[in-house]
Amino acid sequence: MTSKLSRQQYQTLVDQLNQYSYQYYVLDAPTISDAQYDLLYRQLLDIESQYPDWLLSRSPSQRVGDQPLTEFKTVRHAVPMFSLDNAFNDDALVNFVQRIVEKIPSLANQKDVLTFSAEPKMDGLAVNLRYEQGELIQATTRGDGQVGEDVTHNIRPIYCIPLKLFGDDWPNIVEVRGEVFMTKQAFEKLNAQQSKLGAKPFANPRNAAAGTLRQLDAKIAAQRSLSFYLYGWGELSIDWPMPETYHDVIQQFVRWGLPANPYAKLVTAMDGLFDYYQKMADLRSELPYEIDGIVYKLNSIRLQKQLGFTARAPRWAIARKFPAEEVWTQLIDIEVQVGRTGAITPVARLKPVAVGGVMVSNATLHNLDEIRRKDVRIGDQVIVRRAGDVIPEVVGPVLAQRPTDTRLFEMPSHCPECGSEVIKELDKAVYRCTGGLVCPAQRKRALQHFVSRKAMDIQGLGEKLIDQLVELDWVQHPDDLFDLTVEQLANIERMGQKSAQKVVDAIQASRNTTLARFVYSLGIPEVGEVTAKNLAQHFQTFAAIRAASEAELIEVNDVGNVVAQHVAHFFQEPHNQTVIDGLLSAGIDWPKPQPLVQNAKGPFSHKVVVLTGTLASMTRTEAKHRLEAEGAKMTGSVSSKTDFVIAGEQAGSKLAKANALGVRVLTEAEWLAMMREASS
Repeated sequence: MTSKLSRQQYQTLVDQLNQYSYQYYVLDAPTISDAQYDLLYRQLLDIESQYPDWLLSRSPSQRVGDQPLTEFKTVRHAVPMFSLDNAFNDDALVNFVQRIVEKIPSLANQKDVLTFSAEPKMDGLAVNLRYEQGELIQATTRGDGQVGEDVTHNIRPIYCIPLKLFGDDWPNIVEVRGEVFMTKQAFEKLNAQQSKLGAKPFANPRNAAAGTLRQLDAKIAAQRSLSFYLYGWGELSIDWPMPETYHDVIQQFVRWGLPANPYAKLVTAMDGLFDYYQKMADLRSELPYEIDGIVYKLNSIRLQKQLGFTARAPRWAIARKFPAEEVWTQLIDIEVQVGRTGAITPVARLKPVAVGGVMVSNATLHNLDEIRRKDVRIGDQVIVRRAGDVIPEVVGPVLAQRPTDTRLFEMPSHCPECGSEVIKELDKAVYRCTGGLVCPAQRKRALQHFVSRKAMDIQGLGEKLIDQLVELDWVQHPDDLFDLTVEQLANIERMGQKSAQKVVDAIQASRNTTLARFVYSLGIPEVGEVTAKNLAQHFQTFAAIRAASEAELIEVNDVGNVVAQHVAHFFQEPHNQTVIDGLLSAGIDWPKPQPLVQNAKGPFSHKVVVLTGTLASMTRTEAKHRLEAEGAKMTGSVSSKTDFVIAGEQAGSKLAKANALGVRVLTEAEWLAMMREASS
């Protein structure tokens, strides 16, 4: 910066940067890049460093103060901040309009043309912003409506709020009222930070916004990304020629640089009120912020003045509330559910309560880690949330109402469905039932996996037939399949003698399999086709696999601590042993696995290879066999340890991950060329 810089140029730069902030934060239509803005901002800081006496309070550099406050000061509102009456159903809304007509009889024949401003009711905190000579000088909370707290230091960092109004046609005094809120995205980011710091997460965006405004240090508020939408006004200079309608006043404020809700609109008569409510109710879950209803205001300011106020609320406005999405109720007990994969999920049993228009008596608690993190206990008064079609969840306890006799929840040591041992997966929050072959909750999935093409490959036993067999109680475990008869199956609806014979023949034919297929068919968690093959090759006999310790299992290629734990626990579970013995007694047999003849000198020898996409010249199974013969270690996922990814047509996320990690990617043609070159 040169010494010839004028104060006017500095003021122009300040106004220019404020305009850019407005375009970015309010209009969501930036006109310069972030890098260009940063360059101008650094120039501003240089100027203010050289000429501190030029410093303007509206400068972007002055949004965040240096020193925290020691306490909040109270402020009496120049014009009281009234609350709103609520309408919880359509009848109450009809009565609201009827009361307007009764107060102003001349409107009796104009009900069908009455115009209202309609806008989402933000779930945040009401504040009053006071501008004098166009500059923001004070921001206060609503408080009790008469007296609030000065939170100017926490409002200045909100970039969508101008420190100086645009233009020059504003009156000397302008008080704007609106809602400070936190978007869902900002809320999730804040709670992630809280969790990382080991601090208690906020229950909802409103609480987070309230907690932020109550900070004495503006630097904390500046980090939390608050937002603001205006909805009204307080004191205005009496010499200002006020427009005739509420809508026009709000639009004037918008021209001065203040943000209004883009979903606000004018509606006419009862049909307009009802239609807008339904539209916003349908949009509610998709909005980037929380709303809890609709605010309707008579658009004519002349009529507003005629109607006036009750002791607590204007007669010309009402809040049509949505059914509550967040309520308090008692947590009676915590039980567990066993999913199709054996995952054990804790479920809250609640004193029935209406949430979001639906009676709720159960809610998810996700997992034990979440229960501990939220400090939820049996017997607590809890906050229950339901948004849109989302499953209700327990947000947290109401600590101020915690009884003295609450109990901590402990995960059961044995599955409530089958009595098998429950284990916690390593490095995960999931607890899982180990009785994969016998657990009723996992039964259908276990059977579908057992008969699948890469497992026992039993043709004709589809999902629908398995469902029927389970519901008839003819099949509980995979070994029961080998006891089915043609006569039994022929009695099933739409089966017939011929189809029944084909199914029984397929079951009998499946007795002759391979060790790898049999291990895979058992459905051991984390044991896929490749791992099953590696286990078979390493141990050679099923008895050896069955008896292996975790330490012995870890010696197998592609088997780590997690897989070793699952395999060992699976074979130690007595219920699983019974079913396995039944399968072996049914005559399932296989030849001894042949040692792989590998090309030890080829380009794929001892290399970790992943196949993805569709190959043109062969199936992926055939490609796996060819690569394994070349000494490749085949895996199903891409990591930094992967040497090659062979990508066919329509390769997806594995290809993207390989590129991100810098793993060498081969097309099918490149791979085959390398194979031919190695063999020659």
